[in-house]
This record gives sequence, structure tokens and C-alpha cells, in this order.
Amino acid sequence: MSQQTEEIDGIRAREMQLTSPYPHTDPAGLLRMVFVMPFGHPYSLMCNGPMSLYDLINRSEDIPALAERAIQYDCLVRDGNQLVIPDGEPYRSIESPLPVSEADVLGLSVINSGDLHSVFRLLDLAGVPRRAADRLPGVHPLVVGGNSGLADPEPMADYLDVVALGEAERSLPELLRILHAYRQPSAAHAPLYEQIAGVPGLYVPSLYAPDFLPGGGVRHVQPKAPTAPEAVHAQYLEVGDLHPAHFTYPLTDGTAAGLHPVVGCRHSCGFCNLGVPPFRQAPLDMLTRYVDRLEDLQVEKVIISAPTFTQYRHRQELLEHIHAYAQRAAADGRKVTTIIGSVRADELSAHYLDSVTELGDFGHLFTELNLSQARGIITIAPEWAAGDLVALYGKTQTRERVNKALDLCRASKDVNTIMLYFIVGAPGEHSADRLAIADYARDVRERLGHADGSVIVKLHQFMPKPGTASQRLRMADPDLVEDYAEQIADRLRTLVGEEQFTQQYRVVPGDTSRMHLEVVCSRGDRRIGHVLEDLYTAGTDLRTLTKDQLVEALDKRGLDYNRHLRHMDEPVLPWHTINHVNRDAEQQFADAILAREGR
Repeated sequence: MSQQTEEIDGIRAREMQLTSPYPHTDPAGLLRMVFVMPFGHPYSLMCNGPMSLYDLINRSEDIPALAERAIQYDCLVRDGNQLVIPDGEPYRSIESPLPVSEADVLGLSVINSGDLHSVFRLLDLAGVPRRAADRLPGVHPLVVGGNSGLADPEPMADYLDVVALGEAERSLPELLRILHAYRQPSAAHAPLYEQIAGVPGLYVPSLYAPDFLPGGGVRHVQPKAPTAPEAVHAQYLEVGDLHPAHFTYPLTDGTAAGLHPVVGCRHSCGFCNLGVPPFRQAPLDMLTRYVDRLEDLQVEKVIISAPTFTQYRHRQELLEHIHAYAQRAAADGRKVTTIIGSVRADELSAHYLDSVTELGDFGHLFTELNLSQARGIITIAPEWAAGDLVALYGKTQTRERVNKALDLCRASKDVNTIMLYFIVGAPGEHSADRLAIADYARDVRERLGHADGSVIVKLHQFMPKPGTASQRLRMADPDLVEDYAEQIADRLRTLVGEEQFTQQYRVVPGDTSRMHLEVVCSRGDRRIGHVLEDLYTAGTDLRTLTKDQLVEALDKRGLDYNRHLRHMDEPVLPWHTINHVNRDAEQQFADAILAREGR
């Protein structure tokens, strides 16, 4: 037995369905869609975008397809930037021994724009030509991309056949119906891609021709076909139209399962794309029934992976339901752990904190996945230490509200660690504003008031995100951000002393290599994809990419790294076809921030 087959057999043996079984459908005559995810098995189960669509397709008899999953198996061997199957076997899915390359449709999910190069790795692994122009209809799969890493889809325009914008519970089934009908014998239809482009929420890059500017960017973008829409709108659905698996993980490996109680955010901060989709909440009875199912299966880790969980109307009742399960498990000698995505300090209440701490063992998702840090942690994201910057960027986390949250944590004996999220390198920011982060961290620990209290300062570079009011703003060079982190750490060390700093503080900067990639991938045109492919093919380790390496690769394609850092004041952005941000609102936002910078 091959290593891949042995690993897949193990996965199938420990996986459990968390809802009713899928109908037994004869695959004859149906399309085969494979969702390919760049994660190992436990984390792949948390990808609610692909997993909810996987569940929807397999549960719906009116969708002429079956869905499968292929993941980054533990047995895969890295060869340069590629992943290789041991024993020379073809890459296969969890559900089928057939090669992934023989699927009708591949679904690729990209969560972060700095990971766009994962598209090459996954297509190579599957044995599918990277470029859309090199794939043959009916021979190679149709490649569909989605998720927030494709907020600017243009860098991958020559590699993806279709990009699903927003929520795909309607658009993807319609794509599958179109493809299924198109492949029927003797069928007479309009060209396939033009049919797909007519589906709301589906962007077909090959139907648009950009006129490139020297160094980066575009003069204009023209549809190639008269039926291609001038603009493509992301789709966001009502709660009743969202598949239940959008809110709950459909499968578990027996150790963990999770819920997404809310979608979107009630706030619309100028730098954040959480507030782009409308805010929606899962029905409470759906979530409590799900927790009951976890109890039946003795799944002992409950993940609430919603960054705005404190906005959930029924959070109290849900936490009480989980707490009751934890108590019953404890009576049987088992320990139930609850991991919560994050909380907003301005939405923290004594009642909420009591409910969380009563769970007995709780933590924060970032900590659980990335840090060796004790639980009993609350995350607070002031984003800036300067109150007027907080207000300018639309945050509501004033110092007074943060202090109120800290007072609640101080009264709780169960919270001994605060993780603070700050943005550095943003327009309007001065050096003193960055150094004030150290003072803020010291004040937070003092206000927390616990002798064993700790503070983790997590720094993020300001990255203008397509689709937000900040999308045109300039950003700092990521290499400077490393210097900023050192300056903040040095000041904090001076404020509290070396011993206390070492024992009770951490300053965690972002990944510079990924930030360099985000600079060009989050706002570049489709030539950026060719630069990524050049680097990937040359074997450059994109996990440790330097600015010099990226600049050299860009230069070979006639592109300028610094053009991607600047304020983008030209009328047409590379993602023009999907851009729906009000230009006047953008300008007002930029004017207010730059005025502060001038002061």
C-alpha cells in the first residue's frame, strides 16, 4: 500500500459526519469537483468556504456533481517549491482513487494574498497545467478560485479560469449546471466562458483585456466579448440562503469541530474587509443542535472561529450550552476545551467574560495554532495607540473602552494574558505613535493587575485591502516594519526593565517575506502572476523571500516594486472590473488621514 493511500485510509477511518449522511448518488453522468486545499487534514476541516460548498454539492440532488477533497497530505515530500507524492503515485482525493487531474472542476481557496503562489504548487501537484491558456477544455479541469486572498484577483488572472466573488452557494452550483449542460452530446450553446460570466458573482478573467502601464497598473480594462459584464459584483446571501455548513463544520476528525456564529461585522473600519459583507447571524437552535451532536460523538474541542463573536446576539445562550456540555463531560472524567476566535474590547461585558471563564479551559485561536502560550487569554485590537488615529480609521476601540475591558479582566482570576493587535506603517502615523505602543502595552499589564499577567504585542503592517476605503493608500516598506518592531521592543524593555520584559512581554512582528509578497499581490495587475511563477519555477524559497529577490524578479518583467507601495491615485485600478468602492468616500478618507500626517 502506498504512503498516500495509507494516510487517506487513516483519515477516512477517523473522520465523522456531523450531520445526516450524504445521499448515495451514482456518480455516472455527474461532474466531479475536487476542492484542493493547501493545508493538512485538521486545518482543512476548518476552511468553511470550501467545506461548506463541498457539503452543499454532496447534499443537493439538483446539483449535477459530486465533490471531493484533496489536501496537503503529511506524506508529501517538498522538492524545491513543489510537493511530490512518494512512490510516484498520482495525487488523489480523500474520496476517490482517481487522479485529481481527471476532475471536471478544481476549486482552489486562497485565504491570504501573500500565498497566491500556492496556486502553482497545487496545480503542479495535481498534474494540471498552470496557465489557463495551456489547459484543454474537456481534457483538463476548469479551475475556479475564491476566498479573501483573491480580493484582487488580477495577479492570478492567467492561471484561474473563474473567480467566485463573495459567497458561492448560488454561483458555484449554477456554474456546475452550465458546465454539465454544455458537455451534453449534441448540445448547442453559447461559448462556455460567456455563459459562466453571466452568472452573478463569477468573474472570468480571460474575457477582459487590460491596457498595462509601465512599471505596474493599468490605463483601462475592456471586456473582450459583448456579453461580458462591465462590472462583476460579489454575492452576499441572506441567512436562509446560506448552506448550514457555512456556519458549522460538516466533518470532524474526532478531536475538534467548530462553529461560525456570525458572518461579517457590524462595523466598517476603513482598513478592514470584515465589514465588507453584510453582518448576519446563525440561528441559535442550529448551533445548539450542533453542540449536542459534538457531545454525542465526544468531540472535546469546540472552536468558535468568528472574529466578531461578541456581536452574536445569542452568545450568552450558546456559551451556556457549551458550558453545560463541558460540565457533563467533566463528570465523566473528560475535559472540553473551547477556543474563541477573538473578542472586541468595546463589546466585552462582565456577563460575557463570566460565561467564557466558566467554560473552564478557553483560549484564542491564534494562540492555539501558533504560540506555546497558556490559555486564559483575551485578545484586544486597539490597532493604534494614538486615539485620533483610532478614530480616523473608523475603529471604535477607544482607550476608555479598552480600560473598561481590562477592568473586567482584572476582576477575573482566569484571564492572565492579553494579546494586543497593533498596525504599524499606516499613513498618518508618526514615529512617536509607534513608540507609544510600548507605553500602551505597559499600561495594559499594569491595569490587568495580575502578578503573573502577560502581554503579547502582535504587530501587523498596514496593508490597503481592495474593496475597502483604504485601498488606494500608500504603505510602508515591510523591511521598515521589522525596524519598527525592534524600536517598540527596545522602548518597552526600557520602560519595564529587562527581567520583566523577558518574563511577561512578547513583541511579535509579522512575517516580512509574506508582507513583501502582499505588497505586490494585494494591488498588482496580472503581470504579477508571471513574476510569482518566475520565482516559483526558479526554486526561490517564497517563505524566506527578500525584497532584493522580489525587486530583481519584478525588474525582469518591467515592473517597479515601489509603484505598489505608493498612493494609487490613478482613475483605474487593476481590479477595476470588480471595484465598487465609492471614489468620493475614498478621497475624503485619504484627505483626513494625510492632513493628520501633515500635522
